[in-house]
Amino acid sequence: MDKIFQTMGGNPRNFNKLDLYKLPSPCFVIDQRALIENLKVLHHLKSKTNVKVLVALKAFSTPYFGPLISEYLDGCCSSGLYETKLAKKYFKGEISTFSPAFKKNDLKEIVNLSDHIIFNSSNQLNDFYDIAIKFNAEIGLRINPLYSEINNEKYNAASINSRLGIHFNDLDNIDINKLNGIHFHTLCEQNFTPLKNTWNNIKNDIVPICKKLNWLNLGGGHHITRSDYEIDKLETFLKMIADETSCQIYIEPGEAVVLDSGILVGEILDSFKASNELSSNIAITDISAVSHIPDVIEAPYRPALLNEPDTGYKVILGGPSCLAGDIIGEYNFNSPPKVGDRIAILDQAHYTMVKTSFFNGVNLPSIAIWDSATDDLEVIKSFTFKDFENKLS
Repeated sequence: MDKIFQTMGGNPRNFNKLDLYKLPSPCFVIDQRALIENLKVLHHLKSKTNVKVLVALKAFSTPYFGPLISEYLDGCCSSGLYETKLAKKYFKGEISTFSPAFKKNDLKEIVNLSDHIIFNSSNQLNDFYDIAIKFNAEIGLRINPLYSEINNEKYNAASINSRLGIHFNDLDNIDINKLNGIHFHTLCEQNFTPLKNTWNNIKNDIVPICKKLNWLNLGGGHHITRSDYEIDKLETFLKMIADETSCQIYIEPGEAVVLDSGILVGEILDSFKASNELSSNIAITDISAVSHIPDVIEAPYRPALLNEPDTGYKVILGGPSCLAGDIIGEYNFNSPPKVGDRIAILDQAHYTMVKTSFFNGVNLPSIAIWDSATDDLEVIKSFTFKDFENKLS
């Protein structure tokens, strides 16, 4: 059986003040005030260190927030043609594009739109170098530091058999004159120390090379906006490696940009207990783990529930699809949930809205923007049968 991982998000912030019954269900709700608080933390970091901060679109790419995010950050990192085009259309600032492998037919358009193009292997660097240098994008290469403190192997990009990046000790075989920068990413929902330890593991090999480069990209996974993050140590570290390498330093937070700024509101559709005395109490919601929050199954993890008591009536929350494993988790309730009751799953802005699907014909959640300071609420997106129909025809 898969181990259930505990994510580091789940701070309710001001969501206990939101009237869940004012919303359609299911519905993602982004607290714009909480998002701004996160962006201010990141903006303060870059102003103190001169690091450039790019939002990772793979985690959160809602076009509505492009102008707001662009006020605070330096641009976007994307993972391919569509995210790069989205970045160019809705965001401002730099665009850094990395993919485990680029398609040749996409590359010209990607390079034309990107400030940095980052290759994953020496093969792609050599095969596409002549195409890349015809445009103004700077060329980077991803390395695998072969060091990680991530316990969940599904999110460990630095294992010896990782498909992401060349082993850092193979840089001797690379023509450094072809490169403007180096990229690595070894973190996932982590505090400062794993970043420091990663750098200490590779710096003796990397620093001499960096003297010939323009930039060094430290990737994402930095939980900078979490309340316990050691941000003072990060500031000192970023200034130190900028001095050591003489490079412009980049980071690419995804989760940190929207951490604890969004929830997923749902409704109880049915509540029952099977006849067997050993069976659990079950509630069916209009939130589907497989369709709306697939990381619950893929990680797997148990997301936090708004206002869940420490003890109480235990209920397994499941989704409306026909997949037997469409289970969100087991939760405590003060009393048995009733049909029509509303619930809210916490920390559901990142890696949820970007991963939703129409599996089993389950509709996608609406998207609403809320201001926790004024209680202003606006539904900016709803989905219909037409969206489901058009996806495959």
